[in-house]
Amino acid sequence: MSKTTIGFIGAGNMGFAIMKGAAESASGAELQISAFDPDTEKLSRLAEYGVAACASGREVLETCKYVFLAVKPQMFDTVLAELAPAVTKDTVLISIAAGITAEYIRSMTIPEAKVILVMPNTPLLLGEGASALAKCAPTTDEEFAVVCRIFESCGKIAAVPENKMKEIIAVNGSSPAFIYLFAKAFVDYAEKEGIAKETALPLFAQSLIGSAKMLTDSGYSIEELIRMVSSPGGTTLAGLDQLYAGKLEATVDAACTACTKRAYELSK
Repeated sequence: MSKTTIGFIGAGNMGFAIMKGAAESASGAELQISAFDPDTEKLSRLAEYGVAACASGREVLETCKYVFLAVKPQMFDTVLAELAPAVTKDTVLISIAAGITAEYIRSMTIPEAKVILVMPNTPLLLGEGASALAKCAPTTDEEFAVVCRIFESCGKIAAVPENKMKEIIAVNGSSPAFIYLFAKAFVDYAEKEGIAKETALPLFAQSLIGSAKMLTDSGYSIEELIRMVSSPGGTTLAGLDQLYAGKLEATVDAACTACTKRAYELSK
């Protein structure tokens, strides 16, 4: 049985995490993984996972069917200009960059290019990623399934319509940073009250983990879960009153809207 060939242009943190997850997964034995990065040290750390180092992005494209574009959005012009002569109708190009569209990738390569857009997030580095994927025609269902399995090897996935890939960024791509800021406020409060960070941070982090599991596994709605913690006249309601007064929900909406607006600006 022939192996599925996947390649990476860029071996930074996100590219490394995806390659590591794919190599360590049950399907890893079915994959042949190659990568290129100008920083050879980044490639050397991948050797133990069986990733073959390539001398150029062009070499990756010439030897792999599935090619992950794991570079910053501002590098796409240069990278795609180099790759364009080697892109064929069989190549599947996977972008993990915010704001990059399938239309743009085709305009820089070939009109018939197969494209899959992915918005992963940094918890993918620990195998706990949340990745949104969009299949763009003429990519086949079978090809899309291959890429979905790769991201499933390092977290949860969800298929999203191509025209909502900018809007989803706030929900899973940027939201870890928003959550970290929220966590910082709780830890700062604890330290202000004389509770060590080493005590407060693990407690709050576990509260996040437990709360997330309640959201996904308990069967209760978000509103029901809030009520379960909120005893009449109790401490939780006193705190919630302040969050409502501070318009927490409106602030989150504004943050997500700004995130999406920036994604549209990056796509121009």
